[in-house]
Amino acid sequence: MLNRIRRPLPTALGIAALAAVLMALLVPLFAAPAANLAPRDLPVAVAGPAPAADELAGRLAAARPGAFEVTTLPDAATADRALRDRQVYGAFVIGPAGVALHTAAAASPTVAALLTEAAAQLSAGTGRPVPVVEVVPAAPDDPRGVGFAAGFLPFAMAAMAAGALLILLVASRVARLLGLVAFGALAGGVGAIVLHGWLGVLDGNPFAEAAAVGIFALAGAATVAGFGAVLGRPGIGLGALLVFLVGNPISAVGAAPELLPQPWGAVGQFLPVGAGGTLLRSVTFFDGAGAGQPLAVLAGYALVGLVLVLVARGPASAGAPDQVGAAGAGAPHPTGPAGAEVSRPAGARTAADTR
Repeated sequence: MLNRIRRPLPTALGIAALAAVLMALLVPLFAAPAANLAPRDLPVAVAGPAPAADELAGRLAAARPGAFEVTTLPDAATADRALRDRQVYGAFVIGPAGVALHTAAAASPTVAALLTEAAAQLSAGTGRPVPVVEVVPAAPDDPRGVGFAAGFLPFAMAAMAAGALLILLVASRVARLLGLVAFGALAGGVGAIVLHGWLGVLDGNPFAEAAAVGIFALAGAATVAGFGAVLGRPGIGLGALLVFLVGNPISAVGAAPELLPQPWGAVGQFLPVGAGGTLLRSVTFFDGAGAGQPLAVLAGYALVGLVLVLVARGPASAGAPDQVGAAGAGAPHPTGPAGAEVSRPAGARTAADTR
């Protein structure tokens, strides 16, 4: 307090410099992944008779080296099944009328647009049109996936806030645990109601969507709360760093992991926001295909966080009573053997007497 009063200018300049350094670190963390979106081993398929399929696969690989990981498939039905199983993002299908592009825009509208551009380039090179067939389309009310991606920001922020507040304001470990579970259940229901029923961003099974949002919310909140239970306030900051400041920019919720610089695209799928986005897409648009890994990741974060909250004996929360002060306030007045007040020596004075 004295330093703040006596040296206000150095303190203010120090805060300004620290904030500027923090901004210098955060801006590239958030902007660099978005500024460097490009296909990197993007899984696509070429379906059709072997000689023609192999020739087209070679042309795609040569046109953009390193951009596509091309798999050849025998026919259109197999290609569509691979799209629905989330094995590929698109398929160039060779038929009697020429080449058609089959897409799964629900997996990533950004990737679907990129593949459509590649199909246009192919059409310009051959002089024949390449029609686009949407096998798994995005939600009609959110064709570009903007609402889906934007919805994860408040989810992550609410999860961080819930985890932090439960540690700071609730002293009981059991009550914290129950609060986290209740938050997950409520967040899942509210998220499904808003995104599915109100905004139309989701158009799958609302109960499956609620479960996906709920496990994501629980995982994020439990991560922050678990670190906070062990390390106190620094742990809350560490949990927020993992869930939001690092996890959000490399989550690929609005793009695809294969579009981000590697290994960050892959790493993001092992953090709560990235895993949550993949899980929600899988249960909403693909009947659960590809949901295994993100579900396991989120369940791991949730379980570890809940266990830490339940067993940790770290720093006391801000809401817990000060143990020393409580002990001092509750200490009985010294009494003699018969319960009488102990007499003070003559001339002795207490602090109260001097006031």
